[in-house]
Amino acid sequence: MEMFTMLLGLFERAALLIIFLFFLSRVPRFRQILQKGKLRWQEYAAVTMLFCAFAIFGTYTGINVEGSLVNVRIIAILSGGILFGAPVGIITGLVSGVHRYLIDMDGITAIPCLITSILAGLVSGYIHKYTPKSKRWMIGIGAGMIIEALTMLLILLYSYPDPLGADIVSKIALPMILGEVNIGLIVLLVQSVEGEKELIAGRQAKLALEIANKTLPYFRSIDEDSLRKICKIIQEDIQADAVAITDTRNVLAYVGFGEERYHIGNEIISEMTKKTISSGEIMISNDVTDEKTPDIHSLLIIPLKERGDVTGALKIYYRKAYKITYPLQTMAVGLSQIISTQMEVSRVEEIKAAANKAELRALQTTIHPHFLFNALNAIASSIRTKPDRARELIVNLSGYMRYNLELSDELIDIHKELEQVRNYVEIEKARFGSRLTVIYEIDEVAVHIPSLVIQPLVENAIIHGILKVKGPGTVRIQVQDHSDFVRISVSDTGSGISADIVEKVYHDRMPGNQIGLYNVHRRVKLIYGQGLIIKRLEQGTEILFDVPKGDVISR
Repeated sequence: MEMFTMLLGLFERAALLIIFLFFLSRVPRFRQILQKGKLRWQEYAAVTMLFCAFAIFGTYTGINVEGSLVNVRIIAILSGGILFGAPVGIITGLVSGVHRYLIDMDGITAIPCLITSILAGLVSGYIHKYTPKSKRWMIGIGAGMIIEALTMLLILLYSYPDPLGADIVSKIALPMILGEVNIGLIVLLVQSVEGEKELIAGRQAKLALEIANKTLPYFRSIDEDSLRKICKIIQEDIQADAVAITDTRNVLAYVGFGEERYHIGNEIISEMTKKTISSGEIMISNDVTDEKTPDIHSLLIIPLKERGDVTGALKIYYRKAYKITYPLQTMAVGLSQIISTQMEVSRVEEIKAAANKAELRALQTTIHPHFLFNALNAIASSIRTKPDRARELIVNLSGYMRYNLELSDELIDIHKELEQVRNYVEIEKARFGSRLTVIYEIDEVAVHIPSLVIQPLVENAIIHGILKVKGPGTVRIQVQDHSDFVRISVSDTGSGISADIVEKVYHDRMPGNQIGLYNVHRRVKLIYGQGLIIKRLEQGTEILFDVPKGDVISR
């Protein structure tokens, strides 16, 4: 009965720690610490002080049993180290162990408790570093029980031959060992808050995509008015007090609080902005004290990059302090990447229009608007249920868009074109699921081909072949190495191309709304002397062309 009472008292004291941690996890600033991947030294210091306080509190509130204390000190030490790493565990173990020794220097349990407190800190750091996150709670319980059992053994050895040590161990051993179950509860509680990070990332990615959808029309022609509208949309959707976009030297757009102090074309005056542009790193200040902007107390500055080079910055302002939360950072980083891509798309579009490259311009107009919106919808539908898949699709879309941005009339390595095809296929597979199977049969070859000649053929096979019939279908992409040439073919098991379409392609009579296949045919014919070979199969279509081996560099 006495053991049960002690065990119940131990769980009550552990429950106080758990309840306190639960309420702390509801505090936004502490919640951000729990959800961060890497802490700053100030945050490590705060967490260490917290768990030191828990451990010392556990000692002071221990149940006295003949000079020994039934307490939750080891629980606090192991929980802190398992959750936040060796520095927290070791310092907590050392501080609380020394404290336990000093308050009862002559007691027979003082030195054993000092030794095992320090050992618990070391063990917790090892668990944090070398064990899977999903198993830390179980391993923590096991480690706590072993350390408490070791404490009992050390008490017996240190007190021998005094029978008092054996008497103490017989009364406290079982409650102390079983009480280590609370380590698992504490670790699971904090990890549940950390786990919300994925949900937050998914929600913020969805918000970034929604903002991108709203701002997309204004990137068709970037000027002062369109940038102001983009900033206004961002400001309203994230409830910021002000939003600005700059290039590397000047303010391009500013909307919101303090707008009267900023004039478009003015040189950047903020040192934080200059530092962001020079370093390419995100700048965050949750307690701004700048005499130039005395009413702004929270500021987030994110670099805008094109082809790896910083071309400007997105700035988000709040009048209240500590408004730059982890969710806001997650959303803003994703949004800045999309804005960077869209600005790059816009610039490239202007360059292409100025260069008057008719074939490439036709390809761009058939690809960008519809495909981008479909891709964004596919990503958005994956965000909530499959955040990892959504991130992969964003990488695919980024690679796809970047490739299109670099389009020129020069020939490129075939493997670069195939990488573009794979990015496109992954996005389409996300949209159509089990309906679409793509098989690659690629020989090791080294030839150069026109950009965007394979991807439109794959797109044609999917949209006008596979999706025109019920049930699943297969697209086969082949690159075959022959003695004097490389044969590239795309075949599908779809509805099959009509003889009328084939005739129109060969005789230059394709209508303007079906220009994709015809455009590839013309470009291949222009370079290699012979265009596409289109075969109607028993089930589906095969389209191929041959690339002579040689040193053709450009058109």
